[in-house]
Amino acid sequence: MDDLATENDRLIRYREDEAVDHAAVTVDSFLDQSSASAVRVEPGDDARELIPHLGRLALVEVNFPAFGDGRGYSSARLLREAGYEGELRAVGDVLVDQVAYMRRCGFDAFDPDAPLDADDLEAAFSRWPEVYQAAADSRTPIWTKRHA
Repeated sequence: MDDLATENDRLIRYREDEAVDHAAVTVDSFLDQSSASAVRVEPGDDARELIPHLGRLALVEVNFPAFGDGRGYSSARLLREAGYEGELRAVGDVLVDQVAYMRRCGFDAFDPDAPLDADDLEAAFSRWPEVYQAAADSRTPIWTKRHA
């Protein structure tokens, strides 16, 4: 992967800009502060509360405390559809089986609890060359190619 950047053997980014270290501020704390530029979304948080503040955010971390908790996917897609262009980082119990779906929802950085094997990561992203519906990423659904 040419655009893969690894820092600290865990942080995987698909962005050209400088990485923000991490988000130590929760959504509730962020809404009470005026100077924070990074926020961490927990599974029970309502990401829609961040929409009025998207322009000042450089990083949104979405926590996955357990791989089976899929609420972070919804938070990511909601923020991307609302126009968020900053780094959207999945953190926590992120498995290689999930990263391709997370990218479809708008994640462009990953900080898993356990390092991911680079070959497994490449295989996960290239396994399905076509998609069936539009999502937060820029991939073109196969049906539009067939009926162009």
